[in-house]
Amino acid sequence: MTRGKKTLTILLLLLGLVLANYLATSVPLRFDATSEKIYTLSPGTRALLAKSGEQTTLDLYFSRNAAGQFVEYKNYAERVREMLRQYERASGGRLRLNVIDPEPDTPEEEKATAAGIEPQTLPGGGQFYFGLVATQADQQKAIPALTPQREQFLEYDVSELVYGVGQTEKKKLGLITSLPLQGSPGMPMMGQQGAEPQFVVSEWEQTYKIVPVQAQATELPKDLDVLAIIHPENLSAKLQFAIDQFLLAGKPVFLAVDPSSAYFKRAAGQEAMFGGPQPNVSSDLPVLLNGWGIAYDSQKVVGDPENAEEVELRDQSHLRYPVWLNLAQDSFNVKALPTAQLSTALFIEAGSVALKPGSTLTFTPLVETSAKSGDVPAAALQFAQPEEVARQVTPSGKRTIAALVTGKFKTAFPEGPPRDLAPADKKDTKPEKADETSLKESKAPGLLIIVADTDWLFDDYSVRKFNFMGQAAAEPFNDNLSLAANSLDFMAGSRDLISIRGKGNSVRPFTVVKRMEADAAEKYKEKLTALEARITEVQGKLAELQGKKSEGGKLIASPEVTRAIEDFQKQSSALRGERRAIRRSLREGIDALENRLLVVDLLGTPILVCAFGLWYQRRRKS
Repeated sequence: MTRGKKTLTILLLLLGLVLANYLATSVPLRFDATSEKIYTLSPGTRALLAKSGEQTTLDLYFSRNAAGQFVEYKNYAERVREMLRQYERASGGRLRLNVIDPEPDTPEEEKATAAGIEPQTLPGGGQFYFGLVATQADQQKAIPALTPQREQFLEYDVSELVYGVGQTEKKKLGLITSLPLQGSPGMPMMGQQGAEPQFVVSEWEQTYKIVPVQAQATELPKDLDVLAIIHPENLSAKLQFAIDQFLLAGKPVFLAVDPSSAYFKRAAGQEAMFGGPQPNVSSDLPVLLNGWGIAYDSQKVVGDPENAEEVELRDQSHLRYPVWLNLAQDSFNVKALPTAQLSTALFIEAGSVALKPGSTLTFTPLVETSAKSGDVPAAALQFAQPEEVARQVTPSGKRTIAALVTGKFKTAFPEGPPRDLAPADKKDTKPEKADETSLKESKAPGLLIIVADTDWLFDDYSVRKFNFMGQAAAEPFNDNLSLAANSLDFMAGSRDLISIRGKGNSVRPFTVVKRMEADAAEKYKEKLTALEARITEVQGKLAELQGKKSEGGKLIASPEVTRAIEDFQKQSSALRGERRAIRRSLREGIDALENRLLVVDLLGTPILVCAFGLWYQRRRKS
């Protein structure tokens, strides 16, 4: 082969590599080999994009100067870009992607800030931007900050953004409650002060138009998108039938009941002073819950010593009160959208929920207590002292405080609409006449979030109020408000959105190493524990001998004491050496695996190239 032909061959190979790389990035053909298909758009997203009528623009803001300082963010930014390109391809031209680098003191930075993108802080004090803005006509919505910690919900967040920017009107939230969440005027003549609206309602009002529904109503308002029922009392039978049909029609329902309402326990004391009727401290919807196959006991409160909140007693002493649950991050379902990013929540004398045996519904716990939990009779809380309540908790396993229930619900009124002579939680629920039009089971998969507590929605247990420059202000001290907002936002989304589930993470854990570490730790655990105990014992005796000093501070240096000290020092040194050897043994297998992988990484590709070259040379000669 002449020199010119060799040069041409090399140039053609380089050109081929460039073309292959171009085709790989341009041709919409992908093979997703990940176990959870994290690089593949779900059917819900594709259906949502197919329904999008108007042109939507996605502006991805990412500061490239941050890439060199945060490799994690650089890799995640590429992951986000690749997913957004899939959205662009799947939209059929209805969605356009722009990738923008908002450098400091540029119009792009001003545009990012104006769109609601929040600057994130670099370790050195600088700032970088990483967020997404969707624009449709004159509507604009943003994800202020994209973080790798929320990667498993990336597709849901983007799809929710695309869906939300196309919504021009607030959705309607029907609210049935006996609690003054929206505030109350009070009765000054009776010495009762009015109640201000709770912050949870203010949160909901930013997204929804709240439509109050009275307990004695016989039907629900038309065109409700989602229904919230909180501490229901004396609901008419016909209203409960309407709720049943609402759920069976595929509309989402948020239900919060309570075996022991702290609000109504306080109200009961005030009513007793003025001779008024006693309010219902507990709430339940037995006909609906039993008909739907959900177990809830309005006479039992959950106690959890492991997650007990500390309360102050009358004598100003403090006690961990097990029926006040201060739950931490490990109590939340990290794979469920309403609770994935929550860290803490406070529930007051909450109950628990579960599925009844034989139910075909899907029950997903959202908030759970520890395995040390047990039940306490709700009636006992009215008379027992806090320390007595703590002694009544007998550990019997985890309890579910809040759950997501989905699937094909069966009607709680199989005989049709009930006569409305009494509330449907009484026994008289006979149908007024035969009805062939009412639903007997869900015509679309039903969606219900049920929480066995209502006090967590009050400001007293969720926000800290203070005065700031003469203005009333408040800040959350837990994630109660986020749980309330997340639950309704998840339920009120489109059916396509709800079908999108959280996916895995692109950064995969090295499970082999984790398993080796666990096995090694188990193997040497007993020996290492005994050794640590022996070291502690020897060092204790050594300290005791060395502490025997005269008034002048000099060590009593008798031959016996000196020999004992030297002996214990030798023992201590030998034991510490043995401990180091055991700890090295814990890493031997892992280090060997790392060395093997290093050899494979360094030599694997050259060996394969050489092998291919030898094979190709032999083939040419033959």
